[in-house]
Amino acid sequence: MTVRVRPGASRTLVGGNYEGALVVRVGARAVEGQATEAVLAAVAGAFAVKRRDVVLISGATSRTKVVEVQGGSQDTLDALLAK
Repeated sequence: MTVRVRPGASRTLVGGNYEGALVVRVGARAVEGQATEAVLAAVAGAFAVKRRDVVLISGATSRTKVVEVQGGSQDTLDALLAK
């Protein structure tokens, strides 16, 4: 799935749609991979899976990332995109 990262947010939120990508807002800054790690943890929490079940496929230094969620459901993704 594609996610769109918004670093430096006041709080961590997962939900919304940006050009077909799931929006993930994190408080961490985009420095030394801190925002990327925060995004992976937030996505894991939103899908109720362990952090190790969320894998970054591409976009380590980009605001648009592709991640794989092992054990995540399409229903959960649809609900999050609709927020």
